[in-house]
Amino acid sequence: MERFLSKLFEKMRNSKAGTLFAFFFFVTGVLLCIFGFFKTLFIILFTAVGFFVGSFLFSDTSKFKKFLDRILPPGRVR
Repeated sequence: MERFLSKLFEKMRNSKAGTLFAFFFFVTGVLLCIFGFFKTLFIILFTAVGFFVGSFLFSDTSKFKKFLDRILPPGRVR
């Protein structure tokens, strides 16, 4: 997690963080106007969980293969 945060902060230093956050808050504002507070919170929560799970599983292909072997019978995936 620490490695991920350091990469994120390094990208923010090298890019225009103001534009990125303006876009994020614009999208959040539009979602609030369309769906309301709790539905927007639900969408943001599941998006964040999906991002962190995806970044964890796809950061290393061996972790992803072990995850698939746990869910599916081993040997049938590959």
